[in-house]
Amino acid sequence: AFITSRLDSEVCLLWFHSSLRFGFACYAAGNMSSISVPPPKCLQKPLTVPYRHMFGPGPSNVPSRILEAGVNPVIGHMHPEIFEIMNDIKSGIQYMFQTQNKMTLAVSGTGHSAMECAIFNAVEPGDSVLVAVNGIWGERAAEMAERIGARVNTIVAPPGGCFTIEEMEKALSKHRPVLLFVAHGESSTGVLHPLDGIGQLCHKYNCLFLVDSVASIGGAPVYMDQQEIDILYTGSQKVLNAPPGTAPISFSERACQKIFSRRTKPVSFYLDLSWLANYWGCDGKPSRVYHHTGPVTAFYSLRESLSVLVEEGLENSWERHLKVAEYFHAGLESMGLKLFVKEKRLRLPTVTTIVAPYGYDWKEITSYIMKTHNLEISGGLRPSVGLVLRVGLMGCNSSRENVDMVLAALKDALKHCHKSKV
Repeated sequence: AFITSRLDSEVCLLWFHSSLRFGFACYAAGNMSSISVPPPKCLQKPLTVPYRHMFGPGPSNVPSRILEAGVNPVIGHMHPEIFEIMNDIKSGIQYMFQTQNKMTLAVSGTGHSAMECAIFNAVEPGDSVLVAVNGIWGERAAEMAERIGARVNTIVAPPGGCFTIEEMEKALSKHRPVLLFVAHGESSTGVLHPLDGIGQLCHKYNCLFLVDSVASIGGAPVYMDQQEIDILYTGSQKVLNAPPGTAPISFSERACQKIFSRRTKPVSFYLDLSWLANYWGCDGKPSRVYHHTGPVTAFYSLRESLSVLVEEGLENSWERHLKVAEYFHAGLESMGLKLFVKEKRLRLPTVTTIVAPYGYDWKEITSYIMKTHNLEISGGLRPSVGLVLRVGLMGCNSSRENVDMVLAALKDALKHCHKSKV
C-alpha cells in the first residue's frame, strides 16, 4: 500500500510539473509577438514632400489640373469606363504622334518599358540591329537588343553630334538590319536629331525605323506617318507633365506584320504586344482579356495631360518651346556661357546643354542652386558627364518667367561657388 501511494504521488507530481510547464508555454505564446521585425517608426509619421522647381531633364512639374485628375476614384481596370478612358488616350496619342496607326497604346511603365516593348517585340535572337549612338539612349537600346540575342552594330557620333543621311545609308547597306534605332531628342547631350528621309531610307533596305521621342514629343515636330516611322514611343513625365509611369507607343502596319509573324515568342510576357493589343482594344477582337492590372489613376493623369496638349494645339506647343529655348540660349550667351550643341538646328528645345563653366565643379553648382533656389538642374549623363549642365523646360515649365528664374540662379551660383584659379 505504501509503495502504491508513493507511486501515485510521484505520478501526480510529474503531472503537476508538466501542467505547469504547459501553462507557462501557453502564457508565453499568448504574450510574445510572432513577428520579429517591429513596425518601422518612419511610417508612423505623416508623409511630407517639398515643392521644387523641376527644371532638370525630367520629370517635370505636374500642374494641379493633372494632379487632381489622378485622385479620381479607383475603379476596375477591366471596367467599361476605364476602356473608354483608354480609348481617349489612344486618340490623344495618335494626335500627339500624328499617326493613324491602330496599334497605338500606353505601356504601364516609364519610357524604358516602352523602349523594351519596342525592341522585345520587333527583334528576335539572331536578328541584325543597327543603333545610332550619340548619347545614352543609343547605348541603352544597344544593350537591350544584345540581351535578347540580337546581332547589334552601332554607328557612333561624339556627344553633341548626329548622323548624316549618307552615314545612315552606308551603315544600312553594310549591316542590313531588321531595325534601326535613333533617339530624336537625346537628352544626355541636348541634340535634336533630324528625322526627315531616314524612314524612307530604312524601307529601301527592308528595315524598321524605331524612334525614341521621350525628351522631344510635344516640344518639337514629329510626324510619325509622314516621316515613315515604324515604332515611336515617349514617356509621360516630360512635355506631357504627367507623373512618371505611363509610356505612349505606336506601331505601323509594317512593324505589326513583322511582330505578328515572329518565329519565337517575345522574351517578356508583360510587354508582349499581342496581349497589350488586346487589353488596349487594338486587335479588333470583340472582348478584352485580362493581361495585367492597368494603373488606372495613371491613366487618368495621362488622359488629362493629353487633353491639355490638345487644348493648346501641337503646333502652338512646338512654337512655344522653340521661342522659350531661343530666349534661354540668348540669355546664357549674354552671361558668357557656351551652348554645348553648336548648330542651332540641332539644339533640343526641351533640354538645353550648357558647357560646364571652366574652373567650377558642376556638382557644387547644381547643389548650390538646389539648396539656395529650390530649383533642380542637373549635370551630364553617361557620355556627357563632366562636360555639361542640363536644364529642362518642358510643358508647363517652358516659359520666359522660368527662364529668368534659371538665369538668375546660375548667375548667383557662379558668383558664390568656388572657382579654381588653375
